[in-house]
Amino acid sequence: MNFPSSQDNLCKEIFQKSITSLQDHSDKKFIKVGTTDFFVDIVSTLAAYLNELSKENRPLKVCLSGGQGSGKTSLSEFLQIALNSYNNKKCVGFSIDDIYKTYKERLRMSEEIHPLCKVRGVPGTHDVDLGLNTISQLVNATEETRTPIPIFSKPNDERVPKENWNIYKGRPDIILFDAWCGGVPPERQDSWDGPINSLEESEDPNGIWWKWSNDALRGSYQELFSLFDTLIMIKVPDIQTVFESRWLQEQTLSKNLVGTKEEHKIMSRKEVDRFVMHYERLTLHILKEVPEIADIVIKRDRNFQFTYSKTP
Repeated sequence: MNFPSSQDNLCKEIFQKSITSLQDHSDKKFIKVGTTDFFVDIVSTLAAYLNELSKENRPLKVCLSGGQGSGKTSLSEFLQIALNSYNNKKCVGFSIDDIYKTYKERLRMSEEIHPLCKVRGVPGTHDVDLGLNTISQLVNATEETRTPIPIFSKPNDERVPKENWNIYKGRPDIILFDAWCGGVPPERQDSWDGPINSLEESEDPNGIWWKWSNDALRGSYQELFSLFDTLIMIKVPDIQTVFESRWLQEQTLSKNLVGTKEEHKIMSRKEVDRFVMHYERLTLHILKEVPEIADIVIKRDRNFQFTYSKTP
C-alpha cells in the first residue's frame, strides 16, 4: 500500500476525531511535541497507515526504535489514542523498559559478570523471555483472555509487582512495542578499539562489559526483534541530542511525579549524563545501522520537529 499523505481523507478524519484527546494527553504528561503539525503530519498519517495495514485474522506487531528521549514511547501512546478514537481499533503498547530484569537479578550479574551489569539499559539487562511471552499471549488471546502487561518503575529502579500490572482483555488488533535498540544487529566482536567516553575509560577499559552486552544482543534479542511486522525508527541528529533529550525526559518525569513518594528520586543532570554513557556506544551503532533496515524513518531535530525521511 502507498504511504498516506496528511491531506488524505482518512488522515483528516483520524486527526479530527483524535486531536482533543491527543492534546489532553500531551498536556497531562507534559510531552513536548512542538506544534499540532506533529499530530497532523506524523500521528495521523502513521495511524492511517497502521489502520490499513492491520488484518482481522492476527494482530499487527509494530516496533518503534530510537535513542533515549527521542519520543518513541510518546509516539506509541499517541498512536494508541488516535486509532482508538478513529474506529475503536484495539491497541496495546508496552516498552522494552518495562521488561528490565529486577534489581536483585542485576545485582547478582554485577557480582558474577561485571559491576556495570547492575545498571539497567543495555542488552543483557532485560528479561527478554518476559517480552516474548507477553507478545505471544497477546497474539494468541481470545476475547476473554486477560494478559498482564509488565511495568517497570524507573524512579524505584525496580519492576512493579505483578499484581499491580495493567491487564489487557481480549486480543488486540495492533501491538506497539517501543525499544531504544529495536531492530539493531550486534556489532562485530572485533570492533572494540578502546573506550569512547569517561565511563568506559574508568569502569570498562578492556571492553569486558561491552562484549558481554553485545553477546546478549546477538541472542534472544534478535528473536524478539524478528517478531515484528513493521519497524519504525525516530532518528535524532547525533549523540549529543540523545544526552539533551534524556535530560529533558528526566525533567518531564519529575513533573509527573510531583506529590508522590518517588519525586525525590529524579536524577541530576550529571547523573543523567553518566547514565547515557552506558548507552553511547550502541546508540552510535544504532544511528548508523537501523535507518537502513527500518521500514519507516522519522527524523527529529533538536527543536522537536518531525519529518519523514523514509516511508514504504
